Amino acid sequence: MHNEFTAIVERDGDWVIAYCPEIPGANGLGKTKEDCLKNLSEAIDLILEDRRDDALRGLPADATRELVAVG
Repeated sequence: MHNEFTAIVERDGDWVIAYCPEIPGANGLGKTKEDCLKNLSEAIDLILEDRRDDALRGLPADATRELVAVG
């Protein structure tokens, strides 16, 4: 599945930092912009995976799981 999110990127001394306003808590850090964005992408992936797993715990036995495409 392909998703796109906004990355707000700033320089802080020798570091490049980024965050994603759509995914609270998703932050990235790196010495280069590319490294920072890769780190942010990994953080977004981990957060969404954790939220998905958390949401699926405790579902009723008769609940079904479907995929929905956006965009």
